[in-house]
Amino acid sequence: MIYKEYTYNNKSILALLVLVLSAGCTSRDMSDLEQQVSNIMSTPGGKLVPLPEIKPYEAYLYESGKLGDTSPFKLFYVIEEQTQIIGDSDGPVDDGLTEEMRKEIQNRNREELERFELDSLKMVGTIENENTQWGIVTDPNGVVHRVKAGNYIGLNIGKITAIQEEKIEIREIVKDNNGRYEERMALLPLIE
Repeated sequence: MIYKEYTYNNKSILALLVLVLSAGCTSRDMSDLEQQVSNIMSTPGGKLVPLPEIKPYEAYLYESGKLGDTSPFKLFYVIEEQTQIIGDSDGPVDDGLTEEMRKEIQNRNREELERFELDSLKMVGTIENENTQWGIVTDPNGVVHRVKAGNYIGLNIGKITAIQEEKIEIREIVKDNNGRYEERMALLPLIE
């Protein structure tokens, strides 16, 4: 209990001492402060730059014109599957396809790399295994595929005919301006 009284007395003495010392430092003369404020108030203020004019927002309403209620995000035409175009007619049509090509196109399942444009695929290497030359191809998504002669690649019914260390040779079946199909050779070169 003596200890508590002793600390209480020290704190009160210290507070009294600080109060006395701080009271002696203040001065009632504020003439220099009042002079400074009057000088600042007497100087002219700066000129404000006017705000830029804000143009009102004009809403744009999409109107499809002659096409009716067509969405701007839908195609204006229907893309038909190539397998439906080739050989589905009732009579003999001179479309340029041989009977062997027609059977090859109709009687097979589409392969993974037939979903991509040939220009978007990259040959990155080759592997030889048990006398079979394999090509290593990456698709636009970066997925690596292994292909060999006889596999199909690209959108134009492209059949791989040969794989060499520096290129993959492809036979494509494309439609010309007259609506006839013709064979075209294409290459997929090695990317270094």
